[in-house]
Amino acid sequence: MQFLPDAARRFAAWCVVLLLAAGVGWVGVRLCAEFRTAVTPVLLALLGTALLGPLYRQLVRAGVQASVAAGLTCVAVVAVVGGAVYIVVAALVDTGAEILASLRRAAKGVARHFGAAGTSLDDLAANARQLLGKFGGTAASNVISGVSVVAESIAMAVLALLLVFFFLRDSHRAVAGLHSLAPGGSAELLEAIARRSFAAVEGFMRGTTFIALIDALCITVGLLILRVPGAIGLGALVFVGAYIPYLGAFLSGAVAVLVALADRGFVIALWVLGVVLAVQVLEGHVLQPVIQSRTVQMHPAVVMVTITAGASVAGVLGMLLAVPLTAAAFGAVQELRGRQATSSDAPAPEPPGS
Repeated sequence: MQFLPDAARRFAAWCVVLLLAAGVGWVGVRLCAEFRTAVTPVLLALLGTALLGPLYRQLVRAGVQASVAAGLTCVAVVAVVGGAVYIVVAALVDTGAEILASLRRAAKGVARHFGAAGTSLDDLAANARQLLGKFGGTAASNVISGVSVVAESIAMAVLALLLVFFFLRDSHRAVAGLHSLAPGGSAELLEAIARRSFAAVEGFMRGTTFIALIDALCITVGLLILRVPGAIGLGALVFVGAYIPYLGAFLSGAVAVLVALADRGFVIALWVLGVVLAVQVLEGHVLQPVIQSRTVQMHPAVVMVTITAGASVAGVLGMLLAVPLTAAAFGAVQELRGRQATSSDAPAPEPPGS
């Protein structure tokens, strides 16, 4: 190595660091995938704690005992989430038939104009019995696996709720535990990084929820004015999709435009597209800068790459968790850069005897 020039040695050192970081990251991802039934509730509980932390702290400041405040917060989240799920499901059930019928008409129109012979929806319907007999065993096994997935999801949701209770009640103990486990004199630095990362996630969750509510209300009002069928269900879909930045809004907006195209015609579909684009412009140029101005700001390209990576690792759940985790990482990096800048700006100590 000593015969190599300095530039080559620095390049080799950076390559070693990047390979080591990639290897550690790959091992971490594989371990999380293997223990997903334990890792997923912890991550969801951290997101829930970040979203519900202000309510818990408000109750504690009002004089409520910590355990009671944490329990009331969990009861509140069950009531809110349960109510929201009920509203979304009821809206989709009430208007789902209209949405599916509109999408079916749109699909038939596309198949009629662009579909090849033997691949139209009518052909598939005529051959449905043969398809069912051919793939009946696979469908049955998929139903069984689907039931097990639902049971596993319910178990993880219950565990996440219990973890939210303990994270809220015992948050003060986390700092003490971090200080006891930190090596050497790094406890203060690790605490600052943890607080900055959690604050980034907390701001992201609160801001995203508020933005999702505004987007859903604006698009629902627009759809109701244009008399698009299933407006409430489509608005609920917009609210849920807003937690997946950019991609969720694109998918939910595309569904709304297709429904309008199939049921109300080309002109109304253009109006719906205009409403969706106007809401996205409002979100990107007004809501995001104003509401999330105090949280970690990430470039849209970084967000899209993060969502893609999360989807490749853990599907829809990875898409939901990718951006908050990246926000936490950005918060940690900003804390380290701020401390490095502060230390570099500090005056050098005077030599002894001066």
